[in-house]
Amino acid sequence: MAKKKSVSTVDILSKTKKVHSSVQKDSLSEAINSPAPAEASLDHIVTPVPAAETLPQPRRSIAFIGSECYPFIKTGGLGDVMYALPRTLAKLNCDVKVILPRYKCIPQKWQEKMIYRGAFQMDLCSDGRSFYVGIMEYVWDGVVYDFIDNQEFFSNGNPYTNLIDDIPKFCYFSKAALAALNYMDWIPDIIHCHDWQAALVPVYLRTLFSNTKIGGAKTMLTIHNLRFQGVYNIPTIKYWTGLPDYLFGVDVFKTGADDANMFKAGLAFADMITTVSNTYAGEIQTSFYGEGLDSHLSYHSRKLRGIVNGIDIDQWNPSVDPKLAKGYDVSNVLKNKPQNKLALQEQLGLDKDEGKFVIGLVSRLTDQKGLDLVNAILPALIDGNTQVVVLGTGDPYYESSFRAFEYTYKGSVCSNIMYDEGRAHLIYAGSDALLIPSLFEPCGLTQLIAMRYGTVPIVRETGGLKDTVEPYNQYTGEGNGFTFDWYRTELLLDAINRAKTVYFTDRSNWDKLVERDMNKDVSWENSAKQYRELYLQLRP
Repeated sequence: MAKKKSVSTVDILSKTKKVHSSVQKDSLSEAINSPAPAEASLDHIVTPVPAAETLPQPRRSIAFIGSECYPFIKTGGLGDVMYALPRTLAKLNCDVKVILPRYKCIPQKWQEKMIYRGAFQMDLCSDGRSFYVGIMEYVWDGVVYDFIDNQEFFSNGNPYTNLIDDIPKFCYFSKAALAALNYMDWIPDIIHCHDWQAALVPVYLRTLFSNTKIGGAKTMLTIHNLRFQGVYNIPTIKYWTGLPDYLFGVDVFKTGADDANMFKAGLAFADMITTVSNTYAGEIQTSFYGEGLDSHLSYHSRKLRGIVNGIDIDQWNPSVDPKLAKGYDVSNVLKNKPQNKLALQEQLGLDKDEGKFVIGLVSRLTDQKGLDLVNAILPALIDGNTQVVVLGTGDPYYESSFRAFEYTYKGSVCSNIMYDEGRAHLIYAGSDALLIPSLFEPCGLTQLIAMRYGTVPIVRETGGLKDTVEPYNQYTGEGNGFTFDWYRTELLLDAINRAKTVYFTDRSNWDKLVERDMNKDVSWENSAKQYRELYLQLRP
């Protein structure tokens, strides 16, 4: 790519959409400027939507800015949200654009379907250093995906490497995303940013971009996991952002004695802050859950809201799931679900017995997930009537301990130290209960998937687990799972034993629990409607 003359931020933002004539005509340029192949062009057909008069009004335009999105790149729940929420909003009369880094590790089948939209040079650093910004576009299922292209920042094999590399990368990405919106002349009503990697967007918007076309947009910043914040020394972040000195005080960037916190700055400048459950919104204002930002969040609590995530009910659909031994829905779950239990037992080398109580645990193997409690009680669970299936990777200590449990309790415990999508689906379908005893859990998706598959959740009352799992009441029969409050081993064991008691001695009520869980709406539609209402509060 030919090097272009560096220009100021405002100069960049006033450019029209035409492609710069100085772009080099090398093979890559020719590839991205040539018409898309016939197969790729089919993906640009937008799914038909209902007539305008039947859609929610008024229409709003939303730009999502985040560091990952399924199926292009995904490392966790953020990728699921960035995929499912925009697609659902598009069906609710929102014009949605998703802006992502164009990582080199995005699979080639997606790379080759991107269409070149243009390029420019953008000044970034405090010394005026500038960088190339390319825009590649892909339209799919009513959502426009724009990828910010820069090989200097996005050529690594993984989206996240280390803070030394990630701080400059996401300073660049946040500013380039706004510059790209102005370049394309696509001015959204709301800019919805996600986690610390996009937290500088509200800061840039209200400072360096305040007098540009995009300057009037409102911003929302969603906290998916507060543990990761983008903290580094002040001189480094000041250099890479190019932001003025007055922002690096305690009200915006400064944290501790000498550090700057990108998430903290974004929270201060965002017009609205959301997080992924109402309970977590309250928890992060306390010292135990606040990760050092509890006072800052309490100060900004007037603009803080909590909305529970949903799941993609097409991806997670037991009636048509090809990874199951036998499909089922709520009308035949009691008949067909046990066949998946037998298939799971056979595949994993467990004793085949439909009458056993099978507990599934699909999780990252880390302290956050409450696995120290599981380690402490697991021997007490193996009573001849109970089996435990573990799937996940993580801390070597937990990987080793679960392998040891499998060796000790062969036929009753199976530890799959891996992640296998097909096996995960079969565990959700073949287990009777899913165990999620987390120390903290902003939202959690596994309990929602479990309910979709008629598998009863056993959870600790924290974050989204508390918001989505109502404790079973043996006197009224109400509830959809089993819960415990304090983070203690005996309380976890008690919750599991209560579930086993209902399963073995009160099967009719257990079956009602299963059916109630399958009937629960865990889709994105309710969550998307709540987000839409918040957008309208920001832009009536």
